[in-house]
Amino acid sequence: MLIQHGCTWGDVTSFHAVCVSVLANFRGLVQHGLPLEIGDTVQILEKHEGWYRGFIAKNPNIKTRLFFFFFLVMCLMFHLYFVTHRQFETVIPIEDSVITEMTVTLRDWGTMWKQLFVRNEGDLFHRLWHVMNEILDLRQQVLVGHLTNDCMNNIKQHITARLDWGNEQLGLDLVPRKEFNLVDPDKISVTELYQLMEQRHRKKEIPVQASMHHLFVQVKSLMNANLGEEMEVFFFIYDCRENRPISERFLVRLNKQGVPHSLEKMESQCTLFIDLGSNDLRKDVFVVAHLIRIGRMVAGEKKNVCNTQYRRPYGCAVISIADLLTAESKDDHLLKVYSCNAESEWCQIHDNIIRKISSRYSPVGSNTGLAVTLQLLHGDLEQIHKDCMHLFTHSISITKRLGFSEIIMPGETRNDLYITLERGEFEKGGKSVARNVEISVHLVEADGEIPKAFVTPYLGVDQHQSFVLYHSNSPRWAEQIKLPIPVDIFRGLHLRFEFRHCSTKEKGEKKLFGFSFIPLMQDGGCTLPDGMHELIVHKCEETANLQDTLRYLKLPFSKANLSGNNQAARSTKESFWITSFLCSTKLTQNGDMLNLLNWRTHPEKISDSLSKLKDLDGTEVVKFLQDTLDALFGIMDQSSQRNGLKVFDDLVHVINLLHDTKFHHFKLVMDNYIENHFAGALSYRDLIKFMKWYVSRIIDAEHHEQIQQVLKASEYVFKYIVQSRQLYAVATCGQSEEEFRCSIYELFKSVHLFLSHESKGVNPITHTQAVFLRSFPTVCCELLKIFTVEEVAVLARDTIGSLPNMAHTDCPLQTVKLQCIAKTVESPLYTNTESRCVLLPVVLHHLEVHMQGQRDLGMCAHILTKMLSNINVDDMERVASEEVNMIMESISGVLLRTILQVSSYPQTPRTAMRLQYQDVTGEFVACLLTLLRQLNDKDYQQLLTRLPSKDELTNFLLQLFTIFQILIRPDMFPRDWTVMRLVTNNVIITTLLYLSDTLRKNFLNEQFDFKVWESYFYLSIVFINQPCLQLETFPPSKRKKVLEKYGDMRVMIGCEIFSIWQSLDEHKLNFIPGMIGPFLEVTLVPQPDLRNVMIPIFHDMLECEQRRSGNFKQVEAKLIDKLDSLMSDGKGDETYKELFNSILLKKIERETWRESGASLIATVTRLMERLLDYRDCMKIGEADGKKMGCTANLLNFYKTELNKEEMYIRYIHKLYDLHFKAQNYTEAAYTLLLYDELLEWTERPLREFLTYPMQSEWQRKECLHLTIIHNFDRGKCWENCIILCRELANQYEAYFDYRNLSKMRMMEASLYEKIINQQRLEPEFFRIGFYGKKFPFFLRNKEFVCRGNDYERLEAFQQRMLSEFPHAIAMQHANMPDQTIHQAEAQYLQIYTVSPVPDRQDVLQRDGVPNNIKSFYKVNHIWRFRYDRPFHKGSKDKENEFKSLWVERTTLTLAQSLPGISRWFEVEKRELVEISPLENASEVIENKNLELRTLIAQCQTRQMQNINPLTMCLNGVIDAAVNGGLARYQEAFFAKDYIANHPEDGDKINRLRDLMFEQAHILEFGLTVHEKFVPQDMRPLHKKLVDQFHVMRTSLGLQEFPALVRASPMHFMSGTPRNCSTPVPNAISPDSTRMVMRRSPLSYPAVNRYSSSSLSSQASNEVSNITGQSESSDEVFNMQPSPSTSSLSSNHSSSAHVNSSAPSSNRASPLPSDKHKHSRDNLCLSPRDRLCSSIYPIPVDTPIVMIPLQIPESVLPQSEQNLSVFYIFGNLQIRLSLFSFFFFIQTPIPPLTPSPIDGLPTGGLVLNSPVRSGSYSSGISSLSRCSVSETCSVEPPPADSPVPPPVPASLEDPMVRRGSKTPPPYSVYERNNPRRATPLPHSLSVPPSADSSGLPAKPQLNRSIRLHSEPRQRTVPRKVSQL
Repeated sequence: MLIQHGCTWGDVTSFHAVCVSVLANFRGLVQHGLPLEIGDTVQILEKHEGWYRGFIAKNPNIKTRLFFFFFLVMCLMFHLYFVTHRQFETVIPIEDSVITEMTVTLRDWGTMWKQLFVRNEGDLFHRLWHVMNEILDLRQQVLVGHLTNDCMNNIKQHITARLDWGNEQLGLDLVPRKEFNLVDPDKISVTELYQLMEQRHRKKEIPVQASMHHLFVQVKSLMNANLGEEMEVFFFIYDCRENRPISERFLVRLNKQGVPHSLEKMESQCTLFIDLGSNDLRKDVFVVAHLIRIGRMVAGEKKNVCNTQYRRPYGCAVISIADLLTAESKDDHLLKVYSCNAESEWCQIHDNIIRKISSRYSPVGSNTGLAVTLQLLHGDLEQIHKDCMHLFTHSISITKRLGFSEIIMPGETRNDLYITLERGEFEKGGKSVARNVEISVHLVEADGEIPKAFVTPYLGVDQHQSFVLYHSNSPRWAEQIKLPIPVDIFRGLHLRFEFRHCSTKEKGEKKLFGFSFIPLMQDGGCTLPDGMHELIVHKCEETANLQDTLRYLKLPFSKANLSGNNQAARSTKESFWITSFLCSTKLTQNGDMLNLLNWRTHPEKISDSLSKLKDLDGTEVVKFLQDTLDALFGIMDQSSQRNGLKVFDDLVHVINLLHDTKFHHFKLVMDNYIENHFAGALSYRDLIKFMKWYVSRIIDAEHHEQIQQVLKASEYVFKYIVQSRQLYAVATCGQSEEEFRCSIYELFKSVHLFLSHESKGVNPITHTQAVFLRSFPTVCCELLKIFTVEEVAVLARDTIGSLPNMAHTDCPLQTVKLQCIAKTVESPLYTNTESRCVLLPVVLHHLEVHMQGQRDLGMCAHILTKMLSNINVDDMERVASEEVNMIMESISGVLLRTILQVSSYPQTPRTAMRLQYQDVTGEFVACLLTLLRQLNDKDYQQLLTRLPSKDELTNFLLQLFTIFQILIRPDMFPRDWTVMRLVTNNVIITTLLYLSDTLRKNFLNEQFDFKVWESYFYLSIVFINQPCLQLETFPPSKRKKVLEKYGDMRVMIGCEIFSIWQSLDEHKLNFIPGMIGPFLEVTLVPQPDLRNVMIPIFHDMLECEQRRSGNFKQVEAKLIDKLDSLMSDGKGDETYKELFNSILLKKIERETWRESGASLIATVTRLMERLLDYRDCMKIGEADGKKMGCTANLLNFYKTELNKEEMYIRYIHKLYDLHFKAQNYTEAAYTLLLYDELLEWTERPLREFLTYPMQSEWQRKECLHLTIIHNFDRGKCWENCIILCRELANQYEAYFDYRNLSKMRMMEASLYEKIINQQRLEPEFFRIGFYGKKFPFFLRNKEFVCRGNDYERLEAFQQRMLSEFPHAIAMQHANMPDQTIHQAEAQYLQIYTVSPVPDRQDVLQRDGVPNNIKSFYKVNHIWRFRYDRPFHKGSKDKENEFKSLWVERTTLTLAQSLPGISRWFEVEKRELVEISPLENASEVIENKNLELRTLIAQCQTRQMQNINPLTMCLNGVIDAAVNGGLARYQEAFFAKDYIANHPEDGDKINRLRDLMFEQAHILEFGLTVHEKFVPQDMRPLHKKLVDQFHVMRTSLGLQEFPALVRASPMHFMSGTPRNCSTPVPNAISPDSTRMVMRRSPLSYPAVNRYSSSSLSSQASNEVSNITGQSESSDEVFNMQPSPSTSSLSSNHSSSAHVNSSAPSSNRASPLPSDKHKHSRDNLCLSPRDRLCSSIYPIPVDTPIVMIPLQIPESVLPQSEQNLSVFYIFGNLQIRLSLFSFFFFIQTPIPPLTPSPIDGLPTGGLVLNSPVRSGSYSSGISSLSRCSVSETCSVEPPPADSPVPPPVPASLEDPMVRRGSKTPPPYSVYERNNPRRATPLPHSLSVPPSADSSGLPAKPQLNRSIRLHSEPRQRTVPRKVSQL
């Protein structure tokens, strides 16, 4: 008890489980308040004084909430609920199930409705919102409860219809219902549930085709007529095929404005054409509108001519019915109005318009049209009243069909006479012109009285006036009028037609000139026959003469009825034609029918009338059905002996007439007649006698038509027999009962005799048997009225049992026999338990026969379904169990085989056969499930004991397990049949639990059967993995329902699997490794309990495998293979990875093999990490870069750690597809090359794999080569293409395939062309660090170098990375993060630019190599990257910052070179070096010298289109000297104090001095070149630069250069001072000399494209003013990681602040005053964005050519030893500065590369060879007037002088790479591939280039020999793709 303020709480659960339903929301903000929402169910546990304690049903854990009674009264509604206690507690409300369903459904819809808005599905969003509001309104009406039953049912129907619509639109489950209420699957059989689902599914997919159709017509107005007269519009439906109207006419009156009269009266402007048949919805059926104007005779004539109003034809409009079929709602139409060109053809105007005979009609006006609204309605008229109530809110006129509709309903009363005024022939009557004839139609009685309002209801008067055709004596009206005449006054009426001439004069007189008449009833009592009638026109000019009707009625009225002596009337020329048509249910036009009905009056005509009855129209018979039957039975009772057989035959004819669809509804009339009006108490004797007479003649008869007609009518014949016997028994108190029974038994003996007759093939007897079987079930139902159920059951059993078992399947009797059995099973005879026991054996026998023969399976399934539906377990459990056991014993085996057979039929989508088999399979499955569901443990034991042998038991179990697997398939039931699937699964799991003991008992130990156990395991696994059991994907309400009803069936079956597995013992080995994959799939299901149960099975597998083979390689291989496919499909998560690891590690703790097991578990865990990352990255919307990186990571894992070649190849192609889609063609080529290198040039056959067909290894490798070449070409990596082309060419050459060889050679030539002629962009490289635990595993706390896209700079790259990782935070510094950042639960990105360090120095240093070639090697095959960070060590010198400016240089070494299979690779090694200020200064000056030399060379060779870059560079260096420039370095490093304090830097100081001298010399030469090419408008600037240069030279203390360094053009034979090789003109000792070059490891070259190292901002601004370029135009590209502060300007000191690597978007734009500082920084650090810096790459020691020279030592300036050249003259060593070294070496320095002639024979080689001396260069030919020999004082050596031998190859210093690396892909080295001795390959087809940029080019080789530089030794040797 809970005490609240000392009060005792009372328990309410003792007397009722009280629950309440919430009617209003409550927030629950008060203390202990319970928040409630509309529709919540609250279960009350305790109460006290208005306080209640309880919980919400959807959250039962919260039970300590209190709420006050006052709120309870206002917001809650009390209901009693039943609380069921089964496996789970279920609260079932007593309230209407529709209300409960609405509440739950609307709550689910609310969540999904919001998601529609998020997904931008606006249309469905608004429609669902509207439907939800409608449901809420209807729910409120139901809750009020003040409705009648009919209204309540109507509202529930609307509610369920809307609920079903919304569920279908939202993809929710189909709900089974019976009469608007939900069905509990546990309370009905599975067959009934299947039928309910099937009915609702078919109703949803295949709407019922309506047999009746109706057309709604509403007239809006006549547009743009401007006639000024009133109008009559007649609508009717016209059949163009039969040339006749098929409906009555509907009239709409229009006023002078063209709109309908009385707009408030809907019936005056709207109508519904009813009873249109399906055959009327054709293209040749039209809606026709005739427009008749009411006004003057001639339209537009003067008003004073005539005031009389006439009806005159105006126009016609038509529209096809077929045009209205596609409209779903009312559609407005504007019908074009046409008029006929000649009024004489008015009667055919609509036909001419339809047939498009345009010469006979023309438009009334260009815009004249009739505006109407048309809509086709389908279905019964009563249903249309309900569905389209808005149409019937006002009274609407009904326009009927002409004649009866296709289906005549009993009780329908019609008596309509239709008269059509066809045409007339009239004389002129003395007129000069033809008459204007108008007809007045009168309906007149015999005494002259005129009935009121029967002629034309359209006009509301007693007569009808036709329209007038102008001046026509032969008018053709074709105008129809309707006469709805009551039957009681029909006799004696006649029609009178008065003809008047309408004058067009002022008086407008209508003068009578004749009349015609016709009686409506003939003398014999028949009505006027249908058809055309030619009437006589009698002369009459006075209306008074027509008053005496008796006088003219004596006259002849029709020329067809004239006698021969009346020639005067026959010879008259005037005639009038009409057409009559009677539609009456009371009157007849047939005399034979009248004779039969009046048989007592004319007994002599009985025989003749009986004979003619069969010839009568069926409509006439059914109109007088009761009268006809009375006449027939009256004649039978009176003259049975004479006319009895004829009467019987006529009765059979009348009965069979009702089988016609048109008269089908008249069966109700006959049933009513039998029950209430039939009085033939003695007729049963004659009926039985004649019936037996026909049956006994069946076998011997030659003609069976009449016999078949008799048997077809046997149903109603027996109804008459039974009713007659009952009448006799009542009248005689049951006399002659035994006689009657004997006659019935005798009749059935005759029936059994002819049914048992077996015929070969198809003959009349077989058809007769089939006819009787179709009506036999209804005969049995009739016999139940006078016989007991057992007696009728015995008759039915004997009748069905007498049928022969025919072997041939084409006999129609087989199908009819099953139909008869089906109707018997559906009849009341089978629902009775006693009769069912009699019939069941014979029915099962026939079913088994047909199912074994696979005949009529659909009918067999239908019969079995009905049989099982009739078994009600609640009636008698023992009897039901016996019946189920009997059915299982009889047909269980054939049922299983049948299901397997029909489920194996081809499942072609959307075919009739597929639907048929699918239906059959579903019904058979439902039957099987019903049987299994009703079996208990005892029944299972009995079923299995009937299988004596183990083979039979095995076959039964295998078939059953296979069927269960079929039932679990997703395509077994429609997607929304979740209820059916759950019931199926419940039956399956129950059956498996029953069978588990049988499996253990019969199939373990010595009786072990692998097939049975394998089938069991596979079934269990498929069961667990089926989608309908994945409760995690269900909405909460649906998941709660399933758990309450069935629990989690996955856990149940998982526990059973584990139990079975443990019982296998040593037999577990049979399922290793086969069951590893399936068990792994089960453990990946996100159910914690299931995982805990199933994961330990892998420990058992490891243990078993360890005992068997000593390892578990099989288990490992299978685990890895299945993990990839399963996790790629979306299965598994981080929780599973951790659970898998922890459970298995705990399991193997005590195992002897725990170390190897732990290694396996760790490997699998790492694979899961990568697979999870891969799956997350491959989601839609993820960035391509992340996908590629993750795929490459997984690819490498499969290759390096797992060695799974097939998976490796699969991911190669996945990565290739990603690259190709992203247009990363180079990376795509490198990726595909990984697969290419796995193949060899052999003829080994390869299987079909991925997209590759079955082919030889040679063919596949060839295909791969061509694809790779194509991609390299599109990626402009033409050097790599050349290598592959050569490899292919070698293969073609080996097989003499010269055609393809020529193609390869031509392609190779085109590649060289592209290399030389096309420009290629140099990409930027960026270092990226991913820090934090939120990154994927393959990125977490790692750093990468990424190759940027074209034109992509730092800001754009950083924005791209931030968009790929939207939750990442960009770090604003370049320092390495600490562990706090590494372990943070966030994402941090650190991005800055790095500079590539090329490896190919031989190409980059070689003179004469075009820049297009060099640019490729500067940014391709790059392993190392550099990043510089300036800093001040110690105190900063404010006067000269260069004294303390150090540089921290970080070198990053990648795991693979760029470009490669990815655009980014992980950093493998990180090296950090500090560069002193002195070394940094030397490097800056050296790089500037290289830049100047390159620009000068480009200017000389005219590679530079614009001289502005050279101008800016010269200005930046020279102008800076005026403001300090190099003097700042002199102050810092040449001061005595610095030299004294740093004696160890002597060589470095000398090197700096040499570089400064060299720069001055280069500047002098550059000014000389600049002078030649400078444009005239820049001459002032050039003069200023020359003046400033002299100032700078003076500041350096170089008033005059020594002779060897004087600026003379002759000194630069190769174009630049650096590579001049002219000897110095000084005398040197004749001793031989030796030249040696050394480089210091501290000389770090830079690789920058553009220069921003201007030394003076003032001069730069001047250049900008002149050239139109910005001072720091290259700053746009200057995104360097190492902004330097080493500017040489004396006006600004460098700042101690180090620029951040963050993008410029995070920093302000540089101010003008800051630009000098940026220039200094960049100059100091030599960033790679400077022009031509790649010419001076990393030094590599190179063998030097020894040249004997003599140079006086005194003239040599001091320089650093590593930049000096030593000449050895005996014991004398002379050191030359680098400046003078230019005279000796032809190629750029450093390093000295071999000459193209090195290694060649030296017999005829001379020292002054152009190749040696560099005289081949024409760089300064315009500046030098003399040759080299004229300038130099040293003569060349004589011809016989010894020439130094070439340096042997062994002395060359190869490029050594790190041992742990592989060479970069596609360097200049070619692969040596052996040629194969195999047949010629197929013809080669070279793929075309995707763009004009072309293929990659071959690397630059030496002119005379191929460079065979060995790649760096690496631990893993790489192939071509890894170079």
